Amino acid sequence: MDRLNALARRVPTWVVYLLGLVPLGFLVWGAFFGGLGADPVKAIERGLGERGLQFLLASLAITPLRRVGLNLICFRRALGLLSFIYVTLHLVAWIWLDMGLRWNEMLADLTKRPFVILGMIGFVAMLPLAATSWNGAIRRMGPVAWNRLHRLAYVAILAGVVHLALLSKVWTTEVLIYFCLGIGLLALRLVPRTGMRRRASV
Repeated sequence: MDRLNALARRVPTWVVYLLGLVPLGFLVWGAFFGGLGADPVKAIERGLGERGLQFLLASLAITPLRRVGLNLICFRRALGLLSFIYVTLHLVAWIWLDMGLRWNEMLADLTKRPFVILGMIGFVAMLPLAATSWNGAIRRMGPVAWNRLHRLAYVAILAGVVHLALLSKVWTTEVLIYFCLGIGLLALRLVPRTGMRRRASV
């Protein structure tokens, strides 16, 4: 584990951003030169959404991994911002490519379709996280307030996995894995804190 931590410290953050944007490059390539199947719009939409969910899950896994000795905390901001980039592009793809800027229909979906509502809740929850991801925000807010605000990541991940489950309609193995990972990571982050509070109150 010490060797892995030492190796991680040698990896510049920009490498994580660069590797994280590789899937976007493949999607752009597929959009221009084919290879996205019979419905390229849906492929782009789903691909962007899944990458966003994957990076969000990865950022949430940093703390549990740290508890077992693997320290990747230096990459958490990059993973969170990559998640926000992909989720934002996922939303743009829905607005522009899928819905064709038909605002009335989109507003109707935001009041009638649960998976659209949950997706928007997840995106809105991520906005303040991205806006306060820089060091200056931590200094201005203070670490306590900043940590409280960044618990919105729990809302985002829960909204994201349920959004995917409702959108997929069928509980495939892939959807089940995403859902279990999301709920499991939330439990790992929240249950220990609850236990600590109970022990402190005894």
